[in-house]
Amino acid sequence: MRIDPHVHSATSDGTDTPAEVMRAAAAAGLDVVALTDHDTVGGWAEAADAVAETGVALVRGAELSCQWRGITVHLLSYLHDPADAAVTAEMRRARSSRQDRARVMVERIARDYPISWAQVEEQLADGATVGRPHIADALVAAGVMPDRSTCFETILSVRGPYYVPYHAPDVVHAVGLVRAAGGVPVMAHPRAAVRGRVVPDSVVAKMADAGLAGLEIDHRDHTAGAISELEALAARLGLARTGSSDYHGAGKPNRLGEHTTSPEVLEMIDNEGFLPVVRP
Repeated sequence: MRIDPHVHSATSDGTDTPAEVMRAAAAAGLDVVALTDHDTVGGWAEAADAVAETGVALVRGAELSCQWRGITVHLLSYLHDPADAAVTAEMRRARSSRQDRARVMVERIARDYPISWAQVEEQLADGATVGRPHIADALVAAGVMPDRSTCFETILSVRGPYYVPYHAPDVVHAVGLVRAAGGVPVMAHPRAAVRGRVVPDSVVAKMADAGLAGLEIDHRDHTAGAISELEALAARLGLARTGSSDYHGAGKPNRLGEHTTSPEVLEMIDNEGFLPVVRP
């Protein structure tokens, strides 16, 4: 069984609709995918409707924007109750904050590069939450940069002069919120130092105490050394190991199924989650 539990659609910052994600998963030979758009569950219904057509099972999830002392942390929430007030409120605040900070970033970038807010809006799918990937797409469309990856390495880098932070809850608190909502929390790409600073092991231990279920160990942004460190950390804290593509369609080079998760871990997520896995 091939399971990819971290994929994105155009509902957040991917380029495929949720149904197209499901069809792409089938074409890639996957049996199960988790749709984990940033701070939204808006793509769940469309993806679920495509399960019967594609034969690919769906884990409904989200990637929550969190932080620890100013360090960005992403938390995957699987199978939580979408009606939970606390998680819904945090996702709404994050989306609103992303919108505000995106405008400020575009204003800063526009002083040096030919880009406008209208050009960024042209990159958004209906109902999508604006973010740095959409600014990157506008820069690519304007001929300023060749692709998203180059944008994130330069103009949109968290270390650069144009970067603006946004609201995000403390990650240990967020783990507790996800568990209270019946969700299964997994820390996304915890050693992706290429993206910026990463949190120390002591914070991951606090997350584990709060109910963290696993670490996304197998990810293209992890070096071999980082994977070894995470294997040891997961063993010490009793956390499950996941692997995934972090697929964004044409927006990033990540390919569906390039890393996968074991059926045993999927079973754990299914057993502990509030919602069932949607199966064909």
